[in-house]
Amino acid sequence: MYNRRKQPGTNVVRQLGGERMDKRSAPLVEVLLAEARRGGTSFHVPGHKSGAALRPEAAEQAGDAAAVLDPLAGAGRLFRDVMAIDFTEIPGLDDLHDPSGPIADAQRLAADCYGADETFFLVGGSTAGNLAMVLAVCAPDEIVIVQRNVHKSVINGLMLAGARAVFLPPRRDEPSGLAAGVRPEDVAAALSAHPDATGVLLANPNYYGMASDLREIAAIVHAHGKPLLVDEAHGAHFGFHPDVPASALAQGADVVVQSTHKMMGALTMGAMLHVRGGRVDAGLLRQRLAVVQSSSPSYPIMASLDWSRRLLHTDGRALLERGLRAVRLFHRGLAELPMFRAVCLVPGSSAFAALDPFKAALCDATGTLSGFRLLEELGRRGCVGEMADPRYALLLFSFASREADAQRLLAALAAIAGEFRLAQRDAAAPDPAGAAEPETPAISAPAAMRLPRADGAGTRRVALRDAAGLVAAEMIVPYPPGIPVLYPGERITPATVQYLQSLAATGARFQGAADGDIEHIGVRE
Repeated sequence: MYNRRKQPGTNVVRQLGGERMDKRSAPLVEVLLAEARRGGTSFHVPGHKSGAALRPEAAEQAGDAAAVLDPLAGAGRLFRDVMAIDFTEIPGLDDLHDPSGPIADAQRLAADCYGADETFFLVGGSTAGNLAMVLAVCAPDEIVIVQRNVHKSVINGLMLAGARAVFLPPRRDEPSGLAAGVRPEDVAAALSAHPDATGVLLANPNYYGMASDLREIAAIVHAHGKPLLVDEAHGAHFGFHPDVPASALAQGADVVVQSTHKMMGALTMGAMLHVRGGRVDAGLLRQRLAVVQSSSPSYPIMASLDWSRRLLHTDGRALLERGLRAVRLFHRGLAELPMFRAVCLVPGSSAFAALDPFKAALCDATGTLSGFRLLEELGRRGCVGEMADPRYALLLFSFASREADAQRLLAALAAIAGEFRLAQRDAAAPDPAGAAEPETPAISAPAAMRLPRADGAGTRRVALRDAAGLVAAEMIVPYPPGIPVLYPGERITPATVQYLQSLAATGARFQGAADGDIEHIGVRE
């Protein structure tokens, strides 16, 4: 564990206990490369034997006509490069579930980089971190206060824990119509109404990059003697440049989960869990992570976490600045395309305190193209976006984005505007009917979160149009972003029915529902 002190004028960070490490090092990467160069003969898993399984002699011969004609001939080389460091827990490579060597060193450096007391590597994405975080603070029938628009992994964690949730409504951002974070006064009211709650769990930022000022909320939660838990999946880069929002840890959160693969440089499913202070037992978190994470964690994913940390630790501000140049060029060009409008921070009007500049939520201001159609048209022109909703197409920049990427995006938008003659249309069209997310109650009574019975007893299926007033028996999750519109046990309102119908009509994909088209949904008897 680090005390986060650096020797003046050096890259050395000092651990508690006096050990020194260089933040420019990447302990896990280094040991994996050394093992790959050593070239020992494998008598252990994985079965590909460092990629040897993809080196059949016939395919390696220069004159092999089949290899030349095979459209997948290059796949073997691609996978072999990754498999060269895809090891298991052999001597010297450490063990994620009981780290004492290079994995432990890599996690300590990550803790120093992010300002945590302790950091855990996750190979199952933020999903694994959210599950462990919930299981560490919730026992069966205990109450936790939860932001309503959290990721489905949080709800799954509550169901696994058998906990009860008090859901806080997100504030609606009037300029954009999107749901943002929660109000401090709602957190205070919920804690006063439920003094036995075990903690408060929020999502910050949301998928669109809207971030709340967590300092006031952290102070309220801590004044009640509770921990503040934050799903910061989209904020692994927060705090490393003055133009991006502050991190949740810097604002007082006790446990923070980040998807390092989303906005930084890790492989997909690479994430981190950070803990600071003594309100949540780090040892218990470690135990819960051992429950939800694989006993055979991916070394390439862990190494990518180590490498991503090194990039931020040594050159974070300059790294993000390079990506921000592309963002700034894009927004300058977007000003010349008034038929498209991006979500932005409006001081005094927005329901959020900061906006991640690397997120661009665009809408067709004329109302001609839905968010889904705009995303589709951009994809046809080689600009593949992240997700869409009935109004917005969400595009993500990162530190790896370059100005040429922004120029290509602007050219695609200009081509779309020309094809659909958007410049000739009114750029102040209202949102389509049913496009806004339904409102949720101010503060709800504790809702028991239980895993549904495998046999489906006590449930039936009804047409979505007839579901208003009934109680949902399944989780309805548009994906992406993975934020449930309906939870099991939640009463279905007419506004929710209308919103789901709007999503389905405009091309959304759903998880959780037995009927992927959600023409019918499961309800309780």
